[in-house]
Amino acid sequence: MPVITNNQDLRQLAMRRAPRAIFDYVDRGSYDEATIRANRADFDALKLRQRVMIDVDKRSTATMMLGEAVAMPVGLAPTGLTGIMHPDGEILAARAAQAFGVPFTLSTMSICSIEAVAAAVDRPFWFQLYVMRDRGFSASLIERAKAANCSALMLTADLQIQGQRHLDIKNGLTVPPKLTLANALDIATKPRWALGMLGTRHKGFGNLADALPKGGGGLRTLSQWIASQFDPTLSWKDVEWVRSLWPGKLIVKGVLDPEDARCAVDAGADAVIVSNHGGRQLDGAPSAIAALPRVAEAIGARSEIWLDSGVRSGQDVLKAMARGAQATLVGKAFLYGLGAMGQAGVTTALELIRKELDVSMALTGTRSVQEIGPQVLWNL
Repeated sequence: MPVITNNQDLRQLAMRRAPRAIFDYVDRGSYDEATIRANRADFDALKLRQRVMIDVDKRSTATMMLGEAVAMPVGLAPTGLTGIMHPDGEILAARAAQAFGVPFTLSTMSICSIEAVAAAVDRPFWFQLYVMRDRGFSASLIERAKAANCSALMLTADLQIQGQRHLDIKNGLTVPPKLTLANALDIATKPRWALGMLGTRHKGFGNLADALPKGGGGLRTLSQWIASQFDPTLSWKDVEWVRSLWPGKLIVKGVLDPEDARCAVDAGADAVIVSNHGGRQLDGAPSAIAALPRVAEAIGARSEIWLDSGVRSGQDVLKAMARGAQATLVGKAFLYGLGAMGQAGVTTALELIRKELDVSMALTGTRSVQEIGPQVLWNL
């Protein structure tokens, strides 16, 4: 086993252990990938202000997210197809998050169902919802999330139409992976993954298993159904409709524009996530960290403001909070750990982030996450 010191080490290990089509699905972005590159470049361009001779002996990364105590201001973002990055991936990630003390969000497009994840953990998790053309089915997902005692509902707003991801098309990505000569040869070199997938009963889209019409043609038809269900007519009235059905905390994810942020709060959002879908939707959109200050200025204290897209390290978390976020979510960072080492890899990813956040806080003279603000950034 190689020595793991940062997220890039987990990425390299996951690249070796997961089939290429699946790794590329996790790793890459849409079109020319300008936005996915900007997500990283803009974080890297922010410099931290080193402070010395300040007593930072007693430090804490603990905080609150929507009234829930968390070990650090980081949650696991909803990621589709998590359960084919590693067998039973959603269950393993949820268990790791629960043990670590951070939130886990289950995607509508998960391999393991809401009920399967709920049966595998002891505490409530969050559920991410896509509002589809079939509003009755969307309403049924909300009811299932209620029944599973999910403590928050996360509505993704930026996938009315799917951005093209070139490698997914070229790799012929399907669920489960279609056996072609090319991917059969690749899977043959990934015996750990292949044996795990053979041994799990979670192989399709768990939350959508009952969505096909009677006499449906199985997973191929289900995939076609999914492609037809993203709804370009989605509006803020639909967010109000979701708010009317969901009694708990509501999070709106996928906001970059200040006006959209105000609309989200007006529609009932308790938290707004500044996000460009990890560079997987509108290529050429700004990075999330660049968009964050204007969103924070627009909505102030009317709701919590979180950030995802590009967060890989504890320093990224620190920079996001210095720019106006109260918390962050990670997607690729935990998926690399999952693909590399399963549940232990997710735990490792979280440990790396917390340790780097703690050290970077100390070196910027910061004792708690509540003290983080613009003063930790170096202003040229």
